[in-house]
Amino acid sequence: MKWRKLKQQNCKKHAPKKQGLLYAKYTDKIKAFITDMFMIYVPILYIIAYVVLNGKEEFQASSLAQFGGVALYALIYASFITISGQTPGKKAYSMKVVDVKTQKKISFLRALWRFIAFLFTATTLIGLILPFYRKDKRALHDLLSSTVEVEINS
Repeated sequence: MKWRKLKQQNCKKHAPKKQGLLYAKYTDKIKAFITDMFMIYVPILYIIAYVVLNGKEEFQASSLAQFGGVALYALIYASFITISGQTPGKKAYSMKVVDVKTQKKISFLRALWRFIAFLFTATTLIGLILPFYRKDKRALHDLLSSTVEVEINS
């Protein structure tokens, strides 16, 4: 009898405590980004270059077509983040974009701002190095939009 009580008390001590957020790994973020580029952005560019325009030369000559491709990708990206908190790439690697304080989904405008901030971050490269120096692994675009990418169980 004493052994059983001792074992139960020991199990209670070692029971897993409720953990906070589990931040997404930087390598998974990169893989998710590459997946999104191939699943969303490349088809957009293909449709613009070969369906709307008359080939890649015309696409390369048109800065409006290039901007249109990025703008359309931004709208689709922001829609995915607003609806489910995930893009197809983030879903493949079990990640989700949430508000840093409430851990809830973000609005469409905030998701769009996050994308624009990402473009700025990617061009400067400073913001992409930032996660290596932070415990929460937030990049500059996450800091500017008050978001964080977390791992999800599912």
